[in-house]
Amino acid sequence: MYVASDKRYENMKYVRCGRSGLELPAISLGLWHNFGDTGVYSNMEQMCFTAFDNGITHFDLANNYGPKYGSAEANFGKIMKEHFMPYRDELIISTKAGYDMWPGPYGDHGSRKYLIASLDQSLTRLGLDYVDIFYHHRMDPDTPLEETCGALEQIVRSGKALYVGLSNYDGRTLERACAILDERNVPFVINQNRYNIFDRGIEENGLIDATARLGKGLIIFSPLAQGLLSDRYLNGIPEDSRVKTDGRFLNEKMLDEDLISRIRKLNDIAANRGQTLAEMALSWLMNKDAVTSVLVGASRPGQILDNIKALDNTVFTGGELEEIDRIIK
Repeated sequence: MYVASDKRYENMKYVRCGRSGLELPAISLGLWHNFGDTGVYSNMEQMCFTAFDNGITHFDLANNYGPKYGSAEANFGKIMKEHFMPYRDELIISTKAGYDMWPGPYGDHGSRKYLIASLDQSLTRLGLDYVDIFYHHRMDPDTPLEETCGALEQIVRSGKALYVGLSNYDGRTLERACAILDERNVPFVINQNRYNIFDRGIEENGLIDATARLGKGLIIFSPLAQGLLSDRYLNGIPEDSRVKTDGRFLNEKMLDEDLISRIRKLNDIAANRGQTLAEMALSWLMNKDAVTSVLVGASRPGQILDNIKALDNTVFTGGELEEIDRIIK
């Protein structure tokens, strides 16, 4: 039986979600990759132990994380049952629904039918009575926003989630949803969106500005741009890389010489700061006032410890920030 470290809170920074009472660790653990049925269960255990022993109290999932769909929740549910139930009140566990989950018209998008049914299934896989945060995973232009927000309201009122969040929304839709949820006194506290040095989409679609103005939290996924913002591709494309083995989110055509040159220039800035490129990429996000927490993925415990090192230096000079922007434009 796992016993958590007595020093687990000593070195982690915790940040309030906007104007809510909820605080999240500056670094959270995402279970999108490496927690499905293709992963090694003992490695999953050790990654969770390492995270919690170092103050990472937030574990982020979704209904269709795997592969196969649901398997990440099932594996984390087993870890919860075997090791983490004594620490349940020290943990923030989140899950989501919004993307394809099961066949037919009721296993996708943003209807009341889908969201409530999906969370019930997630709670069964996790072996929990409630999650701390439940997200609608994406915008759905074909379902009235009032219906989606009404489902989130019902989920909180039923006690199946303490807080709600929105993921992959743009600024305009976020503001509309926020108005509905606030009018209904639903504890909407956080947005989850992709953001990194290379991908500035939430700056362009108004999301980051709206989040700050409305007093909501912001948690970031894909902070390393699928590994581009690391030492993984400094010397070309490794044969065992995700580019070679998967290719869905990053392929060889995208990783041309111009991009590799930019990665090397960013790496030079990181080296001058005494950081790895991955550490600098995480620090760059933590330097943003609007960012509450950064979701990291990992394939082994050591990567989690490496990511935590980013907390040691989150201050940038104006010159460093300008040079980073110049390189990526």
